[in-house]
Amino acid sequence: MPNPKRQHSVTRQRKRRTHYKIAMGGLTPCSHCQTPILSHRICPACGFYKGKPVVVAAEESTKS
Repeated sequence: MPNPKRQHSVTRQRKRRTHYKIAMGGLTPCSHCQTPILSHRICPACGFYKGKPVVVAAEESTKS
């Protein structure tokens, strides 16, 4: 298997890797409280997922 004749410089390596970026996932409004959340996650503000209550929200648990 062929090997490179010379080592690539760090600058050349970094220029090639400039496109390796992590993109932020799309935010969607919560169906219950309209807070922007990541898709397919429980809303941290109200505790709803797909319009159904799943967990008790942090604000509600401190009131009781």
